[in-house]
Amino acid sequence: MKNWREAIRDGAVTGSIASLVSTAVLGGRGQRETGAPYAPTNAISHWIWGDGAAEHDEPSPRYTGIGYVIHHASSTLWAVIYEKWFGEAAERGDVGRAVAGGAAVAGLACFVDYNLTPQRLQPGFEKRLSTPSMFLVYASFGMALALRGLATSRAPPLPHISTLD
Repeated sequence: MKNWREAIRDGAVTGSIASLVSTAVLGGRGQRETGAPYAPTNAISHWIWGDGAAEHDEPSPRYTGIGYVIHHASSTLWAVIYEKWFGEAAERGDVGRAVAGGAAVAGLACFVDYNLTPQRLQPGFEKRLSTPSMFLVYASFGMALALRGLATSRAPPLPHISTLD
């Protein structure tokens, strides 16, 4: 298991990847469900601006910028936890454990976000997205947690198999 210093270092990169991937899914699902790709990210800024933030569809520093900063910070926090618990498995190339770990951390994040967190500090994108879309956001976040470690895996390469032999 990584020490906290390594988990924080690697979590900064992992969190950035997971934040970007899940924000892309937020945008795609926002476009599909509301016609406004920025709406779910804007809704996150309800932490600062209140529930009215969820009504804004256009990109803006006030809503989109603040919403993304909050989402990125939260993603990084969960990524540090992922790196502490599962980062070494990903770096060893243990795809099953790395992906299962990402799913576990994403599931824990969702549970904490909607069962232990006061409503004012919940993500906010649930105000603009359906439950199936929220599942896709958390699932993409969980999968993205494994990417950094797997991409830098120390696992030996798979043997080359030629179909011409």
